[in-house]
Amino acid sequence: MSKTHHYEASVTWTGNTGTGTSSYRSYERAHLIEAGGKQPIEGSSDPAFRGDPARWNPEELLVASAAQCHMLSFLSLCAVEKVVVTAYSDSPTGTMVETPDGGGRFEEVVLHPRVTLADPGQAGLLPGLHERAHQLCFIANSLNFPVRHAPVTVD
Repeated sequence: MSKTHHYEASVTWTGNTGTGTSSYRSYERAHLIEAGGKQPIEGSSDPAFRGDPARWNPEELLVASAAQCHMLSFLSLCAVEKVVVTAYSDSPTGTMVETPDGGGRFEEVVLHPRVTLADPGQAGLLPGLHERAHQLCFIANSLNFPVRHAPVTVD
C-alpha cells in the first residue's frame, strides 16, 4: 500500500520598499521561507535577477535539495548494508539556462559526494550504493532534468 505525504511551507515577500511593485526596480526580492516552527530561511532571487547575494535563492535551494535527498538515501542504504560511513560532504552544481522568452530551466544537477569509510576495503560497494540511492531519491525522481552523480571516495 502506498503512503501519501503532504508538506506545507509559507513564503512571505518582505521586499516592499514603500511603493510595492510600481516598477521592476522599485522592490526588493527579499522573502522568508518558513515551515512548522523551524528557523526561517531568508530568500531572494539570484543576483542576476536583482537579488540579494547574501540570501538563498530558489535555484540554490533546488540544488541543495537534490544533494540532501541523495545523501540521506545513501546513508540509509549504507547503514542497512553495514557499510560504515565516517564522513560525507557534497559540493553539488546545477546548470540553468535562460530562454529567449524570459524564462529558464535547469539542464542538470551534478552531485559530487565525498565519502570516507571506516573500512576503505568496502569502497567497491559505493558505486552500486550511489546508484540505488539515486533511484530512491524522492527529489531526483520528481525532476524533469538529469541528476547525475560523480562520487569520490576518500581514503
